[in-house]
Amino acid sequence: MSETAFSTDTLTIQPGNVNSILATDCGSTTTKAILIQRNAEGEYRLTHRGEAPTTVEAPFDDVTVGVTNAVREIEELSGKRIAGETGKPMTPESEPNVGVDLYLSTSSAGGGLQMTVAGVVKEMSAESAQRAALGAGAIVIDTIAVNDGRKEFQRVERLRQLRPDMILFAGGTDGGTVTHLVEMAEMLVAADPKPRLGIGLALPVIYAGNKQAYKEVAALIETKVSLRQVENLRPAMDRENLLPAREAIHELFLEHVMQQAPGYSKLSSWTSTGIMSTPNAVGKIMETIARERKISVLGVDIGGATTDVFSVFSGIFNRTVSANLGMSYSICNVLTEAGVGNIKRWLPFNVSDADLRNQLRNKMIRPTTIPQRLIDLQIEQAVSREALSLAFIHHKSLARGLTGVGSDKSNIDIFNRGNTGNTLVNMMQLDMIVGSGGVLSHAPRREQSALMMMDAYAPEGVTLLTVDSIFMMPQLGVLSTVHPEAATQVFERDCLIYLGTCIAPVGTGKEKEGEPCVTVEFGGKTEAIPFGKIVVYPLGFKVGNDGDPQTAQIVVTPTKNFDLGFGKGKELRRTVQGGVSGVIIDTRGRPLVMPTDDTARIAKLKEWFAAMNIPVAEEKS
Repeated sequence: MSETAFSTDTLTIQPGNVNSILATDCGSTTTKAILIQRNAEGEYRLTHRGEAPTTVEAPFDDVTVGVTNAVREIEELSGKRIAGETGKPMTPESEPNVGVDLYLSTSSAGGGLQMTVAGVVKEMSAESAQRAALGAGAIVIDTIAVNDGRKEFQRVERLRQLRPDMILFAGGTDGGTVTHLVEMAEMLVAADPKPRLGIGLALPVIYAGNKQAYKEVAALIETKVSLRQVENLRPAMDRENLLPAREAIHELFLEHVMQQAPGYSKLSSWTSTGIMSTPNAVGKIMETIARERKISVLGVDIGGATTDVFSVFSGIFNRTVSANLGMSYSICNVLTEAGVGNIKRWLPFNVSDADLRNQLRNKMIRPTTIPQRLIDLQIEQAVSREALSLAFIHHKSLARGLTGVGSDKSNIDIFNRGNTGNTLVNMMQLDMIVGSGGVLSHAPRREQSALMMMDAYAPEGVTLLTVDSIFMMPQLGVLSTVHPEAATQVFERDCLIYLGTCIAPVGTGKEKEGEPCVTVEFGGKTEAIPFGKIVVYPLGFKVGNDGDPQTAQIVVTPTKNFDLGFGKGKELRRTVQGGVSGVIIDTRGRPLVMPTDDTARIAKLKEWFAAMNIPVAEEKS
């Protein structure tokens, strides 16, 4: 059998000749493998899945051991021989059931990609640098800027303390200021930062600033760091050019960071294309779905330590990572940022502040535990609402238009200007929400996932709610770069679970409970729904068509104080998709206001839970 490594030239891949695909995701604790095969109808489908512990650390010190173990599990389940004697995936031969046409991999093992970004102005070049780094799948551990409020020695001290995988250096429009960039380069020389991985290796630095300043900057730092120049990510005040910087980040991640992890050079030689960072890959599948469907998408991956948010509005992709918001290791950070009161407002029962704090602290010190009682589950789901909401607020603050466009360009104005760019996130224009992560993907009832996202994001107008069935979006993301058709088919058929369509009018928030809100014509019936309610209309899946959601015509007419995207009081007439939950009419108002009285709040939550067919825990004693 042939064990020749796949070609790393993605241009040689002919999608029409691809019948089987193996894809792995090497996480910090678990390596997950999926096998995708083309069926008799010519469609690509997920056929088998395997997983094994990641083996980056001792005693194995070789990531390929975990990969091979995960692939062996697929072999046992499928009866297909994939890996050779050395563990390397084989190429197909004339003999049936041998080898795969493509092998792809992503990784977040070793803590992922950790970066520091530096720019002249915090709200302009430094923010653009943040967007470039976040979009490339990095965790930004600090942002350095001339106007970041710190003194020079504090910036130098901070750079010495940090051990990033690389630094993105930006600032100035082409032909603009040089002085501030030179000063920042001198600060970099004084700090002499070291990389997180690889003793004795030079720290990779990407220069993406004013090209006229590069010569002077290079003269100062090129002997101290591994310097690479790319096109200016902010060549003009009104234009952003993030792609060259993102590509350089990805290349350096493969060359410098991945190569330091045990076994990654071997794994790279096995793959059909380069290893991609896990969050970068998830972003790719989000972009692909938005482009293929021509829709606006909001995606989230809520983990134990971090929450990643992805969005595509008007064709513009943005990603942010909230590195201190998660459901296990970082759950107490959510408690600190949100506060006890904001978490308790989502609980349909009374609980003391002390009991709530203690339960979350126990989760932090025992991060792998899962809820054993319904009451524990609903506490975690209450925390998730706040984590999702806080991460979304952070995302909206960065996913925005360019600051300073159309303004006076003097230095005084630039350094004192606030955040004038408007957010790109428009909930009324949002077509789909994709939820992923343990608390969403593995909720005991899919209706719980739907309500969590409705509460956290408060979607407006008409929004399709979906969730990732199992966490396979990273593998599909890297697949989308070489075979978008296969990635899209598997994503829609095997990965994406349709929860249903949420229709939520935007109101003033001044209406009283029970006052008229909307009139709904659906399924041959007409019903008036008052303010403050959740009403669900069943609309499931087609029979004999591989689980495609049913569609139906709906007419919703809001009262004069409510808007469904066409103006106050204007009717909405739309064909909507169903799902696990059906069609959800949410008249709780936007912004969503909770009753302040505990008794009224608990009664209202129980009513909403019952409408979504979600059980409620008994009072906590």
